[in-house]
Amino acid sequence: MPTLVTVYEREEPATARFITHILCLAAAENGLAAWLRYAPLQGGEHYHASLPSHIVALNTSTTSPVYVAGQELQQGIQSIYGKQCNVHHSYWDAGSSVVVGTLDEYTKAYGSLSNTPDLIQDGYWLSTEGSTVQILGMNERGALYGAFAYLSMLAKGNLTKVAYASNPDAPVRWTNEWDNLDGSIERGFAGNSNWFANGVIVSNLTRTAEYARLLTSIGINAVVVNNVNANASLLTPQNIEGLGRIADVMRPYGVQVGISLFFSSPTSGVQGQANLTTFDPIDESVVTWWTNVTDQIYQQVPDMAGYLVKANSEGQPGPLTYNRTLAQGANLFAKALQPYGGIVMFRAFVYNPLNETDWYADRANAQIQFFKPLDGEFDENVIIQIKYGPIDFQVREPTSPLFANIPKSNTAIELQVTQEYLGQQCHLVYLPPLWKTILDFDLRVDNESSLVRNIVSGQRFNHSLGGYAGVVNVGTNDTWIGSHMAMSNLYAFGRLAWDPTQDPQNLLQEWIRLTFSADQSVINTMTQISMESWPAYENYSGNLGEQTLTDILYTHFGPNPQTQDNTIWGQWTRADHTTIGMDRTVSNGTGFSGNYPPEIAQMYENIATTPDNLLLWFHHVNYTRLLHSGQTVIQDFYDQHYAGAATAQTFATMWESLKGKIDDERYYDQLFRQVFQAGHSLVWRDAISNFYHNISGIPDDAKRVGNHPYRIEAENMQLDGYMPYAVIPFEAASNYTAIVTSTNTTTGTAQTMITCPSGTYDVAVNYFDQFGGASHFVVSLNNETIGQWTSNLKPWIGNSEGPRVLGHTPSIYIDGHSAMRITFSNVTVTKGDMLKIVGTPDGTEPAPLDYVSLLPLGIID
Repeated sequence: MPTLVTVYEREEPATARFITHILCLAAAENGLAAWLRYAPLQGGEHYHASLPSHIVALNTSTTSPVYVAGQELQQGIQSIYGKQCNVHHSYWDAGSSVVVGTLDEYTKAYGSLSNTPDLIQDGYWLSTEGSTVQILGMNERGALYGAFAYLSMLAKGNLTKVAYASNPDAPVRWTNEWDNLDGSIERGFAGNSNWFANGVIVSNLTRTAEYARLLTSIGINAVVVNNVNANASLLTPQNIEGLGRIADVMRPYGVQVGISLFFSSPTSGVQGQANLTTFDPIDESVVTWWTNVTDQIYQQVPDMAGYLVKANSEGQPGPLTYNRTLAQGANLFAKALQPYGGIVMFRAFVYNPLNETDWYADRANAQIQFFKPLDGEFDENVIIQIKYGPIDFQVREPTSPLFANIPKSNTAIELQVTQEYLGQQCHLVYLPPLWKTILDFDLRVDNESSLVRNIVSGQRFNHSLGGYAGVVNVGTNDTWIGSHMAMSNLYAFGRLAWDPTQDPQNLLQEWIRLTFSADQSVINTMTQISMESWPAYENYSGNLGEQTLTDILYTHFGPNPQTQDNTIWGQWTRADHTTIGMDRTVSNGTGFSGNYPPEIAQMYENIATTPDNLLLWFHHVNYTRLLHSGQTVIQDFYDQHYAGAATAQTFATMWESLKGKIDDERYYDQLFRQVFQAGHSLVWRDAISNFYHNISGIPDDAKRVGNHPYRIEAENMQLDGYMPYAVIPFEAASNYTAIVTSTNTTTGTAQTMITCPSGTYDVAVNYFDQFGGASHFVVSLNNETIGQWTSNLKPWIGNSEGPRVLGHTPSIYIDGHSAMRITFSNVTVTKGDMLKIVGTPDGTEPAPLDYVSLLPLGIID
């Protein structure tokens, strides 16, 4: 039966109009339309009289965002309410019409407004009062933004009377796409590039138009289409022509193109460009080279947004190669762009490899050391693009103090929509609450209010440039970034870049209504899962400011805390047998806390005033130190890792309550990911807990760590064709050991007699899914099969509609990245039954198994 839902979207109670409509089950959806589905509202025909009958789009050019706005309004009103509206491109009787255009064009056609709205570039005026809907932009792009705002109201069944002006908080609202010319995407988890293949720009740019439409609907105004780890070959004449084609497709949506540059391109022998022997930024030949290239690009892309530059970072070349300053490097490009109004986004992600034995070495200090002395030396069209924390997109970091240390320079905040360190879209992690902790942080520069959001907007230090860069990494997957639910992060990024004061939960619920359903039970369930996801992930991956304890040397996906320390990369925890945490105090450590303005520096310098959730970021302490909560550090580590994993177990159960309330395709696809996250969170929980239990020797007061009464270790079963295998890192496997087939062509059997009481159990099998093979497994009781699956990143969920693909970076090893779990529910077991698993290896994958758990119903392993 359909569900009766009343939608309450009220802005002014006295004039609010509510629509009661029937929500029917949607047809299967692949996610490509995202929040622009324009799903039909049942009974929408009853509200035709309240909707415009005509659309006046005050521009006749098909490449104009105003023209596009007219088409979008026509499509949206027809799809949502079933009302056909004609589009006109010149004066039309405004009665019962929606008029969209620039403020200037409206004034020419209809005369001045009684109260002229206060608009800035990209801003818009939206009024639904009276018989005419006015959607007026300061520029054409602003008019399109206003059209999408109006359509968002309509899609939510909101016919409220409104009249307001909306201006962007910052002028720069860009996405960064880490696409490579070969078609791969660095830290991309949703397929291949939409723009590149085989070294050139693709001919079919249909997805480019679809992506530009999505981005403009949330206020994004530019896309950097290639990887920050850039390739000089982007600058061949063929690819410059291709950039022009991309720009032509995006231009009608008001989205500009930007590109990343490889600093040493002049010496790279780029086909079609002069080849130099130097890339010294003050050498006249280099200046001329970049000026010529920039001129060529603007001939093809006259409205190019600008350049993104990563220099002297992670082995990349840059001005420091010639003992020049980073400012000289940035200004090289700034001067080439100035005649065209282009912007240089110069990444602050600069650090050197460090000596891990040096107590006072600290990668977190690098940005201050490199950039603070240069404040005031960057040209006016240079923006310093700063990651939100001083390390690298971790699950929790303190706000980067660089925001407070270069007041004479333009700044932008770099946020990561793609979940590089945070589950790679296979773990649900709703990121805006994390981002808001940074955006709302008050750095107290000169003892005055200095919110990060007001710094990057330019407001705090009186700059005209600044804003937001989001690393998104969309691919050719229908879900754009690899997961239906992860798209909430892209939606909220755009909305926060427009107005960072918005509440993450409100944005989430807005996105749910537009993307899935207005059914309140759907909204409530998805809200709860999403809002609990970041705290849960933090708890089972690395709490107390200890960063995400993933493998920083390999895939950045699964647990491997050993890689944090004893490397040159500086993401250290300084954990030993008695103590843990980085001492970043001025008094005894790396001095990092002193990079903040005095009020903040004093808070972090003093262990008594440092928040528990950043304790180990700033202080080196004994495992037995008491937190503000009264718990010891090590016990809190155990408790929170178990609590986080326990929360993740609830997500799949909650999601199952949505069956029949959203379409099956998206339901099963997300259920698959929630089941995976539940299993992988246990891998995380056990790996981190076991690692610190091993290194500290301190037992868990609750006697959970190392105590798993429902598990049967695979190496303790009767083996035929299988043999024990010592897993590296040790904590990635239960009891540090897995089993593998004796050869890559030998079928293995592991069996054991059931000794637990007879009853109904969930049978969970932990195994490893390595890249390079597709092993097959069959699990049986008394030779009666209870389940089988193929280990190829496509595990099954019960009787769902077939295999589904995980998009995380795969691993060729038996480790925390490849660790997987499959569960067969409600299995009747009799004491004395013979449990058997048969593993058939494939390729380089030797059918690796970790353990089996027989779980009484409702019990978490």
